[in-house]
Amino acid sequence: MPLDDKLYRAFQSVPAVFMGEGFWYLVLASGAWLGLYVLLARWMRLRRIADRDPSWKQMGWELGYSLRSIFVFGIVGGFIAFGVMSGWTRMYFQIEKFGQLYFWLSIPLMILMHDTYFYWTHRMMHHPRLFRVFHRTHHLSTSPTPWAAYSFSVPEAFVQAGIGPLIIFLIPNHPAAFSIFMIWQISFNVLGHCGHELYPRWFMRCGLGKFLNTTTHHAMHHETNRANFGLYFNWWDRLLGTNHQRYEARFETVTHGAAQELPNAP
Repeated sequence: MPLDDKLYRAFQSVPAVFMGEGFWYLVLASGAWLGLYVLLARWMRLRRIADRDPSWKQMGWELGYSLRSIFVFGIVGGFIAFGVMSGWTRMYFQIEKFGQLYFWLSIPLMILMHDTYFYWTHRMMHHPRLFRVFHRTHHLSTSPTPWAAYSFSVPEAFVQAGIGPLIIFLIPNHPAAFSIFMIWQISFNVLGHCGHELYPRWFMRCGLGKFLNTTTHHAMHHETNRANFGLYFNWWDRLLGTNHQRYEARFETVTHGAAQELPNAP
């Protein structure tokens, strides 16, 4: 394919990715907000993690920053499209090439890759020399709402989008499997910022609670600006001692329906 054709099609991919990512962000974030903050607000108040409600102004900037981040994702999507057309990636289009088993196994593989990528880039962005440039925008929301899922600075948006090229350039990847992974990641991201603990009280006492992160886990990260760096899974925080020391106690408090802010711990 001639270079000018590849550049033109890559350019066309930018609004396409923006609309696709924007669709899922708006559907999932608005659904979570309507359900938790409007339709079920009286009942879900017992599961609020913070002791204060977010302002309309906060939700406005979360939405604005998120839409800006999605535009950055579109730019990265254009780069990926150019790479695919140039034959630089490992994307394939016939499931039979690697089989059904690999197709389905590639989805948890992408999730594991993203979880590792997120933990280490997240910790890196908390370094004092990097925080203001990369991560401060996201932490403007000390009590985040579902709209904060993509509320990033422009530099952080490029870091967060970096998982896409990493996956597509490193492992065989079918577009349908990648799409399922992307829906998973925005769903979990909205859940992590929804401001309400949805898991049952017994969750932390079973194996899943030691394995899978909760909304409380990420809410405490926003409150304290330290600890709880993981995304989907809790093993990196447990292995490296970066879980907040009051995480499990806070989860118990929230799931008792008596959410309150606890003093910050060093």
